[in-house]
Amino acid sequence: MQKPWKRRAVIKELKQKTWLPTVALMCVAAVWGSTFVVMQGAVARYPMFAFLSLRFALAAVTLAIAQPRAFKKFNKANLRLGIAASAFLAMGYILQTASLLPADQGGTTPARSAFLTGMYVVMVPVLSTAFRRKMPGRGIIIGVVLALAGLGALSGLSPSGGVTHWVRGDSLVLGGALGYSLHMLVLGRAGQDHDARALSIIQMGMLAIICGVISVATGEHASAPTNPQVLVALLITSLFASTFAYTVQTWAQLKLPPSRVALILVLEPAFGGIFGWAVAGHVIWREVIGAGLMLAGMIISELLSARSAEAQGQQLEPAPEGIPVYAEE
Repeated sequence: MQKPWKRRAVIKELKQKTWLPTVALMCVAAVWGSTFVVMQGAVARYPMFAFLSLRFALAAVTLAIAQPRAFKKFNKANLRLGIAASAFLAMGYILQTASLLPADQGGTTPARSAFLTGMYVVMVPVLSTAFRRKMPGRGIIIGVVLALAGLGALSGLSPSGGVTHWVRGDSLVLGGALGYSLHMLVLGRAGQDHDARALSIIQMGMLAIICGVISVATGEHASAPTNPQVLVALLITSLFASTFAYTVQTWAQLKLPPSRVALILVLEPAFGGIFGWAVAGHVIWREVIGAGLMLAGMIISELLSARSAEAQGQQLEPAPEGIPVYAEE
């Protein structure tokens, strides 16, 4: 039997090895949460599709500089999967960003957009079991029930079935969450034959092209951005929310178990809500209650997925933005 003082020494050593990656991942979740406020300010001052194109072009370039070995994995399999996944990822980003347009254009608040975006955490296991024609497990059902209860509170659902607090932007961001879910299901089947670094760069590049084409097709007249708020938003969303986040995940996932990584990164909507309410200068308690229920559903769903991945020896792949994908064997 290990002596008490030796056991305490081992525990102390483990804590010393894990506190730094834990704090680093908390910073990643906070940066992701801040992008909802940052993006709302940017798209109010600069054409949306042009901004997204610039954002993802910068992200692709900085990711390529940070991960130069990824180019060795630019083969047909990675290109094919990356291009296919980009269609759903574009759907997610475009609808999510459109939800943050000014209120007079039907936009919602950053806090609501953050929590509604996080619904993809619950959607993924539900869609996965549906596609496999299997009954969802008890944990997934509990997560869905909590998330739906929170969604009802957030939207002001009345006993008669009416909705008193719902705008067009809320519907758009839910559509974006569905896009993220489908994107994760596509990547979740990639397995070990595909390289996460190469896929991330390919997808960022494809998103830049897709949004650039839409910008031209819709007649956006975008010159080089000069507004300081737009430039800061580009810096945060491309460099910090993508390149920095990916690099930190890659390092932290070597130090921490998947369940802890998932638990930390699922706090992204919570940070988004905190930043959104702080900027708004007030808190609506109905939204806080709804958001809390939704977050509880997300945590349950994500933790169960993480533990299942650990038990089956599945690989947790880092993502440029958003909670990581579990690669199915």
